[in-house]
Amino acid sequence: MIAVRHEKTTDAAAREALLDAAYGPVRFTKPSARLRGSRAPARGLSFVAVEGGHLIGTVRLWDVAAGPDLPALLLGPLVVDTAVRNRGVGAALMRRALDEAKRRGHRAVLLVGDPAYYGRFGFSAAPTGGLWLPGLDDKSRLLGCELVSGALEGARGTIRTPKESARRRLMAPIPALPTPRAA
Repeated sequence: MIAVRHEKTTDAAAREALLDAAYGPVRFTKPSARLRGSRAPARGLSFVAVEGGHLIGTVRLWDVAAGPDLPALLLGPLVVDTAVRNRGVGAALMRRALDEAKRRGHRAVLLVGDPAYYGRFGFSAAPTGGLWLPGLDDKSRLLGCELVSGALEGARGTIRTPKESARRRLMAPIPALPTPRAA
């Protein structure tokens, strides 16, 4: 039976081996990989698929800014072991990742991928027309999914690592302290 769960630190070696088998060393040169850099994925948004104690799939989401200050997530990479492809593992990982992102209050997810595959999960190039990912040659592969309707409306500019101000907007506001009275 296939189970999709949150990634654990003990999954690191198996995850990296799966990514190496799928992409090889070229995975580090992809525009989305350069954007992820050495940062950690978004909190609580890394998942693996496991069957019989073996890691057979992985997906992660990363905090990014879509343009000057619009918070979003970048999905990827999504990888499924070739031995278990066409069994719905990738779809299960995608549904879990998107459902959890929405549950945690995220509004939009971006990715670089095949429009035919990711379209069934609500991704399209339509909301990313004003966005640019440095190093991406085929703009038709830059896809967006609004978890909240209109979340990417008017998104323009470079997709990049978010500034601190964009990260803060994802957190609940901290109430102001009362002003002390003069004695």
